[in-house]
Amino acid sequence: LGSVGGLQFRKLLISSKIESQNGLGWKGPLKLIHGICMIVGTIIGSGIFVSPKSVLANVGAVGPCLTVWAACGVLATLGALCFAELGTMITKSGGEYPYLTEAFGPIPAFLFSWTSLLVTKPSSFAIICLSFAEYASAPFYPGCDPPQVVIKCLAAAAIVIITIVNSLSVKLGSYLQNFLTAAKMIIVTIIIVSGIVLLAQGKTENFKDSYKDSTISFGSIALAFYNGLWAYDGWNQLNYITEELRNPYRNLPLSIIIGIPLVTVCYVLINISYFTVMTSTELLQSQAVAVTFGDRVLYPASWIVPLFVAFSTIGSANGTCFTAGRLVYVAGREGHMLKLLSYISVKRLTPAPAIIFYGIIAIIYIIPGDINTLINYFSFAVWIFYGLTVLALIVMRFTRKDLNRPVKIPIIIPVVVTLVSILLVLAPIISEPELAYLYCVLFIVSGFIVYVLFVHFKFNWSQKISKPITMHLQMLLEVVPAEEITE
Repeated sequence: LGSVGGLQFRKLLISSKIESQNGLGWKGPLKLIHGICMIVGTIIGSGIFVSPKSVLANVGAVGPCLTVWAACGVLATLGALCFAELGTMITKSGGEYPYLTEAFGPIPAFLFSWTSLLVTKPSSFAIICLSFAEYASAPFYPGCDPPQVVIKCLAAAAIVIITIVNSLSVKLGSYLQNFLTAAKMIIVTIIIVSGIVLLAQGKTENFKDSYKDSTISFGSIALAFYNGLWAYDGWNQLNYITEELRNPYRNLPLSIIIGIPLVTVCYVLINISYFTVMTSTELLQSQAVAVTFGDRVLYPASWIVPLFVAFSTIGSANGTCFTAGRLVYVAGREGHMLKLLSYISVKRLTPAPAIIFYGIIAIIYIIPGDINTLINYFSFAVWIFYGLTVLALIVMRFTRKDLNRPVKIPIIIPVVVTLVSILLVLAPIISEPELAYLYCVLFIVSGFIVYVLFVHFKFNWSQKISKPITMHLQMLLEVVPAEEITE
């Protein structure tokens, strides 16, 4: 998912306005191959270079580790199929928001939007940039972990640069994304092919007694799934563009059935490649798993690995920046956030205030957090709403029987996904409680307070505090309401 050019964004605005006037949605030219590539390109990012160490740390052995990676792929596929039925039943872009609105009303939908704005999207951006910083700094600290202050400063610098690029020249960000996506696929191919060659040469000693010394418990499996599912996050991205997918009744489920298993195979093969050259202990001691793999397999060309992994992670961060910025923009337009956040740059036609807001929140997450804590924080929040959304599918099977369902999956699939979601949310709290989960709950509850004050009672944002802030920032950033551009 690259950044959208200024002209494309303007078309989105105009098409949105036309839709509100005549009830017609714009049908884009996205075909099946585009859907598959979008799933693969969106899912494969920083996670596969960061999560293997954490997954292994939670389960303790090679066998359970590979099993968790495969199981995460199965869960992501089942969840995506649930979203496929929702996406073809309620053909509105916006992901979970319209489904929650249809099933449970505006409050859960607003809480999803609120949590996305302040928890899941910014923390995801922060995790990806921290991953980039770890791999970019690893070659300069051989044999030891880079200092945290170096990682955090480098991650903050990455956020600032990406935010500036997407605010000032989104077209440049789009060109940059094409290069970074190619780099991502190159490094994935190099690791997989190297692993297959090593296996063919008989490097299988690390797979003997693969379940020995495993440390499996209710909580450890949930935390392992958190880290594994982080690498699969993005499995529901096609639902954000349902209106733009050609023949969605056919191409949406086919993209899921082909795309996510393809990613699962890649992830399992990458982990197998890691274990061909590292024992469990060595992998856990590695400061950057892919860097250690490159040092042992590709020397003296091992510098390729951290370079291309850095490209891959920064590409993922760049690819998420605009889409998340657009979510902030929509929230501002709907009155769920400051109206200023829905303003558009006059010269560049980019949602600059929304993107800058998103970058600032991400930097705040970087200051106190580390990657593992942020992943747990992110996964806890996101699976609350994934589970709630799949539950909405079950509820609407009984409350909205009148809705057309071009894709109808067996009821057992959403039931299984809902139960797994409940386990994923409750297990870490019960077995290994952390303050991060409490903070997440507080953020979600604060969203309810904001809804009551500013949406239900329509408290005017523009009075007293927000009006002078809006006026000064509007002059500084040279932004205006979107209506003034589209008219």
